[in-house]
Amino acid sequence: MYSFTCDYTEGAHPEILKRLAETNMQQEPGYGEDSFCTEAKTRIREAIGCPNADIFFLVGGTQTNSTVIDGMLERCQGVLAVQTGHIAVHEAGAIEFSGHKVLTLPQHEGKMDAGDLEAWLEGFYADETYPHMVQPGMVYISFPTEYGTIYTRAELESIHTICQKYKLPLFIDGARLGYGLASPAADVDMEGIAHLCDVFYIGGTKVGALCGEAVIFPNGNAPRHFFTHIKMHGALLAKGRLLGIQFATLFTNNLYLKLSKHAIEMATKLKAVFEQAGVPFYINSPTNQQFPILTAEQMAELEGKVAFEVWEKLPDGRFVTRFATSWATKQEAIDFLISCRSL
Repeated sequence: MYSFTCDYTEGAHPEILKRLAETNMQQEPGYGEDSFCTEAKTRIREAIGCPNADIFFLVGGTQTNSTVIDGMLERCQGVLAVQTGHIAVHEAGAIEFSGHKVLTLPQHEGKMDAGDLEAWLEGFYADETYPHMVQPGMVYISFPTEYGTIYTRAELESIHTICQKYKLPLFIDGARLGYGLASPAADVDMEGIAHLCDVFYIGGTKVGALCGEAVIFPNGNAPRHFFTHIKMHGALLAKGRLLGIQFATLFTNNLYLKLSKHAIEMATKLKAVFEQAGVPFYINSPTNQQFPILTAEQMAELEGKVAFEVWEKLPDGRFVTRFATSWATKQEAIDFLISCRSL
C-alpha cells in the first residue's frame, strides 16, 4: 500500500543517515554544545541572512510550539491564532497545559487576516474591563497553514506591522516551512521570513530529518533563560549532536530546499491525477498537502490500496480528504494512484 497520510512516514534522507554513521564514534559534548550544532547554526544564519540570530534545536513540533509560546509569554497572557491553527486544534491542549489560553480569530483558507487581527485588538483594548481578561501576548501563524495555503509577502508585512503597533511578537510555525518556500506560489524566501517575524522555526521532522526543529530568534532576541525553558518542557536532547548533524546536512548544498521542491513536484502531479478524473478540491493548496473531495464509493475503492486522511464529512455525504506528498514520495506512488479504478 502507498501512503499519502502525512509527510513523515519515512525515516530520513540517506545523506543524513550517512553523516550520522560517519560521525557515530566521534566524542562530542552534550545538550547542543557539540561541533555539529555549531556548524548547523552557522549555516542557518547564512541562509537567513541574520548573523546575530539565536538558534536552538528542539525535538518536535508540539514541544517547540509549547516551549516558544510559554517562554515568551507572561503568566497572564495568551496567544492569538486562527480557529484552524495547529496550536488551537491538533496539539491536545499543549498550550493551555502550559497555562496560556489560545485566543482564536476567524480563518480564511487557513490564514489569518490582518484586518481581523487589528479589529480584535482594537475591540479588546476598547473594553474598559480588559484588565480582567486574558491579555494578548503574541500572534501565531503557520507557513504553510493547516490547509496547505501560504501567506504572501504583503500579507506577512501587514500582520507584522500590526504586531509591531501593539508590541506583540509574531511567531511563525515552520513545521513545513520548506514546502511553503518551494511552492511556485511563494513570493517570499527564508530570508524574507526571518525579517518579517520575531521568532520562527525551520521544520526538520517533516522535511527529511529523523526528528528536530530549529528555533530561530532572528535578531538575537531570545527570551531570558530560554535554554532552561527548553529543558523544563522536556525538549532538550542530551545527545544534541543528533539534531546538529541533521540540520548541518540539510543546509549543505541547499539540500533542504531541494527536498522541498521534490515534494511540491510530486504534489503537482498528484493534483493533476484528481483534476483529470474530475474530482473537485476543498481548497486550492499550492503546497504538498492536497484536499480532494471524494464520494463514499471512491473512498471504498481506494481502501486497502492507498492510505490517506479523512478530514470532514460534507452535508451532501461526500468527504474532504487529505493527500500529502513529501521529500520521499516516489513517482511509482503517483502512477499507482492513476491505476486505481475509482479515479
